[in-house]
Amino acid sequence: MPVRVRIAPSPTGALHIGTARSALFNYLFAKKNHGKFILRVEDTDKERSELRWVQDIIDGLKWLGIKWDEGPDIDGKFGPYKQSQRNNLYEKYLKKLLDEDKAYFCFCTTEELENKRQEQMSRGLAPKYDGTCAHLPEKIIEKNFAEKKLSVIRFRVENKKIKFNDLIRGEVEFDTILMGDIIIAKDFETPLYNFTAVVDDFEMKISHVIRGEDHISNTPKQLLIQEALGFYHPEYGHLPLILAPDRSKMSKRFGAVSVTEYKDQGYLPEALINFMALLGWNPGTEEEVFSLSQLSKEFSIEKVQKSGAIFNIQKLDSLNGFYIREKPIEKLTELCTPYLKEAGLLVAGQITQNKLQEIIEVSKTRMKKLSDIVELSDFFFADKLKYDKNLLSWNKMGESEIKDSLKYSEKILSENKKWELKNIEVELFLASEKFNLEKNYPEKNKGYMLWPLRVALSGKQSSPSPFEIANILGKEKTLKRIQEAIKLL
Repeated sequence: MPVRVRIAPSPTGALHIGTARSALFNYLFAKKNHGKFILRVEDTDKERSELRWVQDIIDGLKWLGIKWDEGPDIDGKFGPYKQSQRNNLYEKYLKKLLDEDKAYFCFCTTEELENKRQEQMSRGLAPKYDGTCAHLPEKIIEKNFAEKKLSVIRFRVENKKIKFNDLIRGEVEFDTILMGDIIIAKDFETPLYNFTAVVDDFEMKISHVIRGEDHISNTPKQLLIQEALGFYHPEYGHLPLILAPDRSKMSKRFGAVSVTEYKDQGYLPEALINFMALLGWNPGTEEEVFSLSQLSKEFSIEKVQKSGAIFNIQKLDSLNGFYIREKPIEKLTELCTPYLKEAGLLVAGQITQNKLQEIIEVSKTRMKKLSDIVELSDFFFADKLKYDKNLLSWNKMGESEIKDSLKYSEKILSENKKWELKNIEVELFLASEKFNLEKNYPEKNKGYMLWPLRVALSGKQSSPSPFEIANILGKEKTLKRIQEAIKLL
């Protein structure tokens, strides 16, 4: 059977990192096995599904570079690819199960079901449906419908043990005696997940179902429905859950946010792809940097681990920083520009493109995400800096010592005849040695002159070197900031 895999998100919210990871693994599996990757939207939850989330899913996957062969936006011969447009198909198979007495109408109320559940639990039993409506006479069913009683459609679950070979976990066994008859539809217009997934996987000729471990309890239910309808069984593989660093369930506190939020924060798609691939998959080497095309060649389902995948935001930041530094300066400047504009730092006509590129260049080594550019470079755009004067002190220097240091820097820079980075650097290094000799400071400790100068130019604890800053600011603005620092003291 040709390899055909799918990702089937519900559009009840933004594309989550866990769903994106599942999409990636399905995409890589398809690429590695020369198969097809399908995007199917499971929007049968009428109350919570929204068109904006469908678009968010499509936009998020496209931004990541995960392309599908069939889907709601490009169609294909097994469409439509939105479940809300496939109701005629579901109704056909629901009627088949009802006609063959493999499913039945259940009229138990929510209150009745809860009372039964509580009673079973009080006796130490696992709660499950007790089959009250499993064998209602036809007359009673007709009477209930005539009285417009609410009902659902239940699937008859045969008591037996079900085994299947999970691509990741090996042999898995379930005992259906603990399951009870399951609801597969609220009515003909509202089929539910386990039923629609089975029908769609069959009709779309899905060969492998690769999804999160949280779905593993659904697999025996789907296998039973497949048997009842005479369908083939796809192969199943259940990915490890993504866990917080303390091995608890992921939450926003640890980075469980949508793909759009990662994009807005300034993470690059190639970094997020690389990071997600390592959440549960081990290449078997020390290599950690992979492009999407490399992953398509290297990926194998056999190397997906069984245990939970720990979400490490520091790892994501590290990878993102790497990809940021790999960007050509022209492209990186283009990516950083919206953040500078949004922060009100970049005003049209105030700075040349070449100068902006210089600012991005000296800032990129400390960037973990694109949005960092605002905090890392804001001082370049400011007319006047605001900072604590104590920040100017190096190694417990007093105010008079700091003033002497700044005045020495001012004198050297004011006499500079060639305002270029290398020249500024050489002059200040030589001057710092002379300054240390005159002030009887340790000869090799250049911080006595260069630290106050750097802070005076940036107003920050951490920044590029004073040579780089001075070169970008220009002579006039550099001398002005030194003078302002002296006044601050």
